[in-house]
Amino acid sequence: MKRTLLKTIALGSLLTCSAAMADQSDYKLMVIEDSVTAAPEFEQPFNSCALNVESKNYTEAEAICTQAIALLKESRGPRLKVRELTSFALSNRGVARMMAKKDTAGLSDLYEAYQISKNSLVSHNLTRAKEDLSL
Repeated sequence: MKRTLLKTIALGSLLTCSAAMADQSDYKLMVIEDSVTAAPEFEQPFNSCALNVESKNYTEAEAICTQAIALLKESRGPRLKVRELTSFALSNRGVARMMAKKDTAGLSDLYEAYQISKNSLVSHNLTRAKEDLSL
């Protein structure tokens, strides 16, 4: 019960996601900022995924994003926040996969992320991937 409460508090707090890359021609990576009460079990894998993509450790980034997605799927936090964070984690994993030349898997993640949340950052990544693949 304590673990569930912690997850609820973590997702119930105001979590701000921002893009790690500013150039409009680049993919956008979402990270959690200003999460004073966020549980490290969410924040660490979520942000570590983005850092690994930036460091070009794509295999590690994919694995960490997958871990973040699994943790979010188990969460009992506010549904809208869980959905949005899941969308961002899928988008980050999609970017990692695109950069690793796993185009089909990356595009699949980006489409799924967009179906969950039509956020402008997620939409940008999907559009960017389709441009890269000439779709």
